[in-house]
Amino acid sequence: MEPEIQKNLPRFSPEALEKTEKIFKRYPPEYREAALMPILHLAQREFGGWLSAEVIEYVAGFMNLSPIRVYEVASFYTMYNLKQVGRYHVQVCTNISCWLCDSDSIVKALEKCLKISVGQTSEDGRFTLAEVECLGACVNAPMLQINDDYHEHLTPEKVVGIIGQLP
Repeated sequence: MEPEIQKNLPRFSPEALEKTEKIFKRYPPEYREAALMPILHLAQREFGGWLSAEVIEYVAGFMNLSPIRVYEVASFYTMYNLKQVGRYHVQVCTNISCWLCDSDSIVKALEKCLKISVGQTSEDGRFTLAEVECLGACVNAPMLQINDDYHEHLTPEKVVGIIGQLP
């Protein structure tokens, strides 16, 4: 059951509300706040791939938390987007393992291919390019993530080919 929320805020769809119930069941009732990260992940998917101030306020009300508490979590982790991203969110790992395997050349190839710099979104809204600290696939460096898909053992030529295959 959804708590009383301000009417001008976004709202979870009925399907998302069902998912929140499943998420909350994973945690003891006295530790309901522990569900914040999966609820934020669900909210990000539900509301266009990012967490606007209104979505953060909605999640705070939904979970009976202060908005600043939700913002603290959302702003700490790079898996949450606090600004709108393109249809394809291209995240290149530039941490030590990937950097030692020449992730710089991957970034340069993507900037040239996409005609945007790190931190930018293409004019057509198709691509957002970001550097991230670690995606947890160091053994297969260099690597990147596009939306939910990992691509590993990359070369500049491979990344251009991957981008070219996206619809």
